[in-house]
Amino acid sequence: MAIGSVGVVTARARPSLRSRMSELLDRESWLGPIFVSPALVLLLLLVAYPFFMALYFSVSNAFIGRPSSFIGIRNFVRLWESDAFRQTFQNAFVFCGAAVGAKVVLGIALALLLNQQLWFKRMIRGAVLLPWVIPTALSTLGWSWMFNSLYSVVNWTGLALGIMDPPGPNWLGQKYYAMTAVVVVNIWRGLPFFAITLLAGLVAIPKELYEAAEADGAGPIARFWYVTLPLLKGVLGIVVLFSTIFTFSEFNIVYVLTHGGPMNSTHLFATLARQVGLETGRIGEGAAISLYLFPALMIVVWAQLRFVRKQAY
Repeated sequence: MAIGSVGVVTARARPSLRSRMSELLDRESWLGPIFVSPALVLLLLLVAYPFFMALYFSVSNAFIGRPSSFIGIRNFVRLWESDAFRQTFQNAFVFCGAAVGAKVVLGIALALLLNQQLWFKRMIRGAVLLPWVIPTALSTLGWSWMFNSLYSVVNWTGLALGIMDPPGPNWLGQKYYAMTAVVVVNIWRGLPFFAITLLAGLVAIPKELYEAAEADGAGPIARFWYVTLPLLKGVLGIVVLFSTIFTFSEFNIVYVLTHGGPMNSTHLFATLARQVGLETGRIGEGAAISLYLFPALMIVVWAQLRFVRKQAY
């Protein structure tokens, strides 16, 4: 240092906590795990933990109020001796097949209708979503009043139109009518999901393809069959996949409308598992019933994903 000059010693400032956090968040190796960790915690607490607990209970003779012991797959084998479970197994596939099939047909038709130039188009699209956004229990409670045997608005309408004989069917008290009722409510609730998703696929189809097909002399049916449907297969496969999972594991609609009755004719895996596991206290058997959903859904999902991949390639 030169004589007469003033030396100023400056200490290097330590970075603040805020700056250090900002530096960490700028790194991809830290930012990704931070964003993913809340979802991972929820999956572990709400999906993984209940699933492994169900596995544990399903191979035990767990009963409310007494210690449990390991019994292997005896619960799974014993269920096939139950008429209620065999009926439930059949109900699940009938319910899922009828509901998803109807939603495919009606969903495509509704999406095509919403894709047209309509008055108040945005308001109509918003109204279509109402069955999907209304809480399931509340909407199903309204349907239970509509299907009530004493003051059913469905029967009143049918009698007024002359398509029913008085006093009208007991919708929730007869076997086949009860299954029809729960399928109708499931279709009503799941149809907006099909329609809006397929509408997004329709909007993405270039109009030039329709103009070229029309110039070649293709009519409305030919344009739908050779232009619309092939380009919608990928979206349709994904929608059917999700709808199958939601429908196969349905609980609220059946529980509120029929509680699985009459005579177990509308029981699904979820409702029967609740009845056996919670109402009768046989937790092991209830867990085994709920786990029958897993292999059944695996087969369905595998088949549908294979179909989607074929359409993609």
